[in-house]
Formats: sequence, structure tokens, C-alpha cells
Amino acid sequence: VALIGSGDAGVYAMASPALAEASDDIDVVGVPGVTAALAAGALLGAPLGHDHVSISLSDLHTPWDVIERRVRAAAEADLVVTFYNPRSRGRDWQLPKALALLAGHRAPTTPVGVVRNASRADESVRLTTLAGLDPATVDMMTVVTVGNTATRQIAGRMVTPRGYRWQEETR
Repeated sequence: VALIGSGDAGVYAMASPALAEASDDIDVVGVPGVTAALAAGALLGAPLGHDHVSISLSDLHTPWDVIERRVRAAAEADLVVTFYNPRSRGRDWQLPKALALLAGHRAPTTPVGVVRNASRADESVRLTTLAGLDPATVDMMTVVTVGNTATRQIAGRMVTPRGYRWQEETR
């Protein structure tokens, strides 16, 4: 029996429920895939070059107060944040709320990458800013990556510096 999905089965996918239900006599093999956050990161440039976090905005499995606490912690820790499940027809207020929480700790000019259908034939990639992102342009097939206070747009790419000391010395 095979259970197949997109991305990586261990990231917001079926590996967790499958393994939770598997008995000891079933040999379960996981095959690594490329997550939407990593595919989007490569398409955007290097937004995940330093510490980052992925947060699902879907409150179907996690209560909103828990999600909000996680977004606040990421904002306070100045982490790059990739939002999965950012918006659907029935859930249209969570992304604006999460962006507002981040905006309390970041400049309006903070780069934001919006990638829809990463690594698929109809993928779309665009760069905007925290102030410029229109949540209505985002859906469930989109990942939204919000930079930290060091993230910049460089030559049309979203880049979060790694922070190597030798880079500081050459400036």
C-alpha cells in the first residue's frame, strides 16, 4: 500500500496520522520530498538563509489562540516566517491578523515572498512588502514568506543574510 502526497510527507502532510495509526507489524517507509517552503525559498532567492519557522494558519487542527501565540513568538524572535494554509474561502481573516502581528515588530518595507503552486507548471512568484501584500491575492495553494528585520530585496531576489563575520568585515 502506498500513501502519496505532494511536498514532504512529514511536513503538514500524511506521515503523522499514518504513523500514529500504524501498528508495530507494519513496515512504514518515508520518502523525503521538497516542502512548499523550501521550494518557494529557492524560487524567491534565499529568504531562509538564517533562522526561520513555518506556521500553518489553518485552525482546523490547531486552535487559533495557539496559532496566534506562535506567530507572536516568531515576531518577537525576529524569525523569517513562512505561512502555510494562509487563506481559504471560509478562513479569510487569519492572514491579515498574522501579518498585523508581524507588522508590530517589522518595518512596512519588510520583503514578503508570495509563491503559488511552487514547482508546478503554473507556479507564480512575486515579491512585495509587508505593507503591500493584499491578502485577497492569496489562497490555499500559496505560501507566504515574511522576512525578518535583516531580510532585503537584492537584484529582484529575497535575501536573508546568514550573518557570517567575514561578510561584515568586507563592508
